This record gives sequence, C-alpha cells and structure tokens, in this order.
Amino acid sequence: MLSRRLLRIKVAKALYAHLQSEADNMIASEKSLMASIDKAYDLYFQLLALPEMLVKYATERQEIAKQKKLPTFEDLNPNTKFVDNQVIHTIANTDAINDYVAAKKLSWHGYPELIRTIYQQFSETDYFKAYMMRDERSFEEDRILVIKLYDMLADFQALDDVLEEMSILWADDLPFVLMMVQRTLSNMRPSHKELRVADKFKSEEDPQFVKTLFEKSLINYNENLRYVERYTSNWDVERIALMDNMIITIAMSELINFSSIPVKVTMDEWIEISKYYSTAGSSTFINGVLDKIAASLTEEGRIQKFGRGLM
Repeated sequence: MLSRRLLRIKVAKALYAHLQSEADNMIASEKSLMASIDKAYDLYFQLLALPEMLVKYATERQEIAKQKKLPTFEDLNPNTKFVDNQVIHTIANTDAINDYVAAKKLSWHGYPELIRTIYQQFSETDYFKAYMMRDERSFEEDRILVIKLYDMLADFQALDDVLEEMSILWADDLPFVLMMVQRTLSNMRPSHKELRVADKFKSEEDPQFVKTLFEKSLINYNENLRYVERYTSNWDVERIALMDNMIITIAMSELINFSSIPVKVTMDEWIEISKYYSTAGSSTFINGVLDKIAASLTEEGRIQKFGRGLM
C-alpha cells in the first residue's frame, strides 16, 4: 500500500499547486490530488511489469546468438538461470497485474533502449554474475535477485528520465513505490502461484485522511499562517520559504484534526519531508517552530489525542 509519507507529500504538492496558481476551486484541486495518488498506484504495476521485459530481452539475445554463422558452445548452450527465474515468471503470470496493466494501458514496449540499458547494467553487477555462476536454483535466490534489481533502480537516472516522460505525476514517486514493490516481493512464498499485489491504501481511513488533510489545510491556511507568525517574530515572514510556511500549516492541520495520530508522528513526518522539499536549514527551523506551536495548541485544548499511548 502507498505509505502515509507519500500521501502527505501528495497533499503538500497539491496545496502548493493550488496556492501558486491562485485557484479558487477546492474540489477540482482535490480531484487532481486523488488522481496523482491513483497514478502512483499505476507506477506500482508499471514497475512490477518491468522484470518480464528484461527476461524477454535476455531471451531474444540468446536466440540471436544461436543464429550466428559460427556460434560458440556458450551461444548454443546459454545459461538460462535468469530467463527461468521463478519469481519473474510468477509475476508475469499474475492475472491481477496483467489485467491492471491492460486496463490502464501501461507498457514498456516504447522504451527498448531503457530495457537494454537496465539489463546490461544489471548483468554487470557482482550479485548478478555470482547468481548466474551458481548451479543450484532456488525460489529464495530468485526472489533476492529481483529485489536486488529494484535496489539498483532506486538510483537509475535513465529510468527517472523515462518515467518523467511517461507521466509528470510520477515525479518523486519512484523511491516510495520501489519500497512498496520490494515489500510485496518479500511476502512471496514458493507455494504462491500468483503474486499477491498490495492494495492502494492500507485501510479505508487513508483516502479520508488525504481529503481531510488537504481540505483543512487549504481552508485554514491563512488562519494557520497568522498563528505561525506568533512564533516567527524574529524572522521576516516574507523571507521564510513558502514551503516552510506551508509545511508548518499542514502539520498544524494534522495535529488539530486527527486525534488518533500521535503528535510525535506528525512532527517527525513533516520535519523529515522538509529535508527533501525545502531549503537546507528548513528542518531545524520547522522543528523549532512546530515544537512551540504544538505545545501552545495543546495548552489551548485544540490538540486532543485519544487512544492507547496518545494521552
């Protein structure tokens, strides 16, 4: 399922876009927000379909080698360990993946150069070479190899470029969705005939969390911003990064409106997000301001947490 952190980031991006465009239609912005989340789930299936394309490429290479005028012994007797990978074959034969990919018209067929580049670089890794040299074959070894593939893709610029070309809504989604894919693979068992794909959301609460957080953050943005000014009196508010102000106001909305989410979780999540989406010193600044705001809101009775460990 898509992580709460990614959902928070989606809310922040949607609020930023709404404010920057001076839009006046909250419903339209909220629909765009939910569409971007749907698109992140599409990426999950897009990535699951990738290993099969690498196997097809490797198979084609082996068939071409056999057709040489003077094929070597290796050409005629290729190592088929990768193309026979049990995990990849299970993924390729999973109806839930194939049906989703077909319905959404997701495909890698227009990017043969990317497939070639990924395969070539992966096949040069020490882990792949060691895998191919071992005679024994096991489901666990096959699974680890596929997980290693996704590890490599976490920092693969060519993939980033293609995904951005496919959909601008996939910008920054890759690290989160790769983790989602790897968690899915970690849950595989040799007895599974198909891969058990993850749901989009962890629970029915998640889509409501997204909508409520966005709506409350937008409706109360100016009010929350004025509240922030009390705790930034030594700062020129106009010079504070827009993203810093926005992150603090969203965090305020989360603190006030979600009684089941611990204060520490909210603060830690938004401070961590600020490290990647604002300026170099933002996390320290936001941490200090949020700490004071949380204490003040609690004293005012506006933050009330219920449940075990939240009192």
